[in-house]
Amino acid sequence: MSAYEQWIAFLTIMRKEVRRYLRIWTQTLLPSAITMSLYFLIFGTLIGKRIGTMGGVSYMEFVVPGLIMMAIITNSYANVVGSFFGAKFNNSIEELLVSPTPNYVIVLGYAAGGVSRGILVSIIVTSVALFFTKLDIHSWFVVVSVVGLTSIAFSLCGLINAVFANTFDDVNIVPTFVLTPLTYLGGVFYSLDLLPDFWAGISQINPLVYVVNAFRFGVLGVSDVDITVSFTMLIGLTLISFAYAMHLLRAGSRLRT
Repeated sequence: MSAYEQWIAFLTIMRKEVRRYLRIWTQTLLPSAITMSLYFLIFGTLIGKRIGTMGGVSYMEFVVPGLIMMAIITNSYANVVGSFFGAKFNNSIEELLVSPTPNYVIVLGYAAGGVSRGILVSIIVTSVALFFTKLDIHSWFVVVSVVGLTSIAFSLCGLINAVFANTFDDVNIVPTFVLTPLTYLGGVFYSLDLLPDFWAGISQINPLVYVVNAFRFGVLGVSDVDITVSFTMLIGLTLISFAYAMHLLRAGSRLRT
């Protein structure tokens, strides 16, 4: 395929993904706004007044970046894992794999759909957060970079999950038993300074600690982890996920009947 044809293929896959989640926006976009509003109200406004400050800022300001990241991770991941597994379940992914479309175009097309949903949800959740607190962005470069890299990384992770899933129940195993615990233990609601040294060290194994703290640094200018280390971990996760997704599509053992 020529470069132009590859570009058209990429846009076609991405457009299909975007239309899919926009068509059912009450199931894909609205729940995040409602759920995060409850988090802001309960953890930020009600409980936050009793806690006071965390990491040198008000507790409400402290939790907002983590909750925005939670929404981005969840939606980017869910969009690709659901869509790609649906294509795999219906055997339509085989038609795409036997077409002249390069594997990297397929991976990037599906990932772009997840990224667009993650970014759209981040805008929605941020807009909701502004009703509860004021956000003064410390570094727009860091904010945009972290949102983009996080959306890409977890979109790719969703694709990997979809390749290994054999049933619709398998699609929910990783988000329920891996992604959700890692998110809640990733410093969304607390600073690592509150943990004993042993548990603070254990927490540094969690990749979401670096994601949350990098975004918190971009928004507030505070972080429990060095920003350079956070970016290194995030870029590494993105590259490894892309390489493994490419390997799975190239092997095709779980995709072709």
